[in-house]
Amino acid sequence: MQNRLQLCFFILAALGWTPVSALATETEVNQTAPLVVDPYIDLRYRLELVDQDGLPNDATASTLRVRAGLRTSEWQGFSALVETEGIVQLGPDDFNDTVNGRAAFPVVVDPEDLLLNQAYVRWQMPDRVDARVGRQVINLDNQRWIGSVGWRQNDQTFDAAFVTAHPSASSSLTYGHAWRVNRIFGPDSPMGIWRDNDIHMIRGSVDVADFGTISAYGYWLDIPNAPVNSSRSWGVRLAGQRPVGGDVTLTYAAEYARQSDHAGHPRDFSLSYLLAEPGVTVGPVALRVGYERLGGNGVDALQTPLATLHAFNGWTDKFLRTPPNGLRDLYADATIRPFRSGFFENASFRLAYHDFRSTRADIHYGSEWNAQFTVPLRPGWSVALKYADYDADRFATDTRKFWLTTQIGF
Repeated sequence: MQNRLQLCFFILAALGWTPVSALATETEVNQTAPLVVDPYIDLRYRLELVDQDGLPNDATASTLRVRAGLRTSEWQGFSALVETEGIVQLGPDDFNDTVNGRAAFPVVVDPEDLLLNQAYVRWQMPDRVDARVGRQVINLDNQRWIGSVGWRQNDQTFDAAFVTAHPSASSSLTYGHAWRVNRIFGPDSPMGIWRDNDIHMIRGSVDVADFGTISAYGYWLDIPNAPVNSSRSWGVRLAGQRPVGGDVTLTYAAEYARQSDHAGHPRDFSLSYLLAEPGVTVGPVALRVGYERLGGNGVDALQTPLATLHAFNGWTDKFLRTPPNGLRDLYADATIRPFRSGFFENASFRLAYHDFRSTRADIHYGSEWNAQFTVPLRPGWSVALKYADYDADRFATDTRKFWLTTQIGF
């Protein structure tokens, strides 16, 4: 651990603490504008505690993520970004990080690592085209299907070519092809990298005035390293909001998709996804209720293996993989920002409740409470306390998790 910690601080010294003037290359664009290289640093410390029934020990994970990178200014529409990431454990590794062999402890997927997080070249034509090639994060819509899993210390990134075109000011068309997925488990894990993939992502959207954004998408996942995750999905999504007077705003989201087997998946299946999420915002209070349904036939279930899964179906992460009988999540979520001024002006409280059942046979899996308090200190700086409590009925075991997270960016 000491060597990796020293290496992380070496990265900081090399990338983060070098003056911009020393890094800038005085290459002229049309004999006027120099090419500027901008360094940045992001530090995130997290303490994660897990009490999980059925295991002899509780988990205590104290980790620091050091992320440092360089981004260039544009030259003829071209720019580039290179970003490294180091994750170190501070204190004993009293948790199962999936590669340290500590199976008597609950899982906390934050293994020590030092890696190249992003490295891509980008070309932009303002308001028309945005294209990237290389290792990159990709987040689409609400990240239910494709996301970077930003919650964990190590991002999920894609080695991919990705382009978005804007035929008009209110519409977009996106296509991406990924051949490698760098997962949150890190390269030391046998499930940390999916290689030689043939993943295609298409998405089109249009913004409708006074209504919302309508998007349609298709995702073809051919994943030889995990063929049970290979699938073909088509869907449509609506998300929007509408003021109704005073400080009251209605919010709404709805989505439907169909998923079937694809490429090397060993079985034939066809299953549906459904989301309905109405809500209302009244001044500093935002309320929403939701119904999310992922189909299952008793053998296979609809899966979203490239999603930011922590954001869905409770924070204890009991449903990272949909059970074979499917999943129905009925939930309520409330956020309040009670302070109008002072140190806590932008602070927020969030409380959510989930009730989980199967879509086949109506099995009651369990229920979960989530709570969070977040204080943004300044742009890029924040402190958050978070708690999740899963009460098992007929799926998994009772689990309680607590997090303290602090983040500082420069």
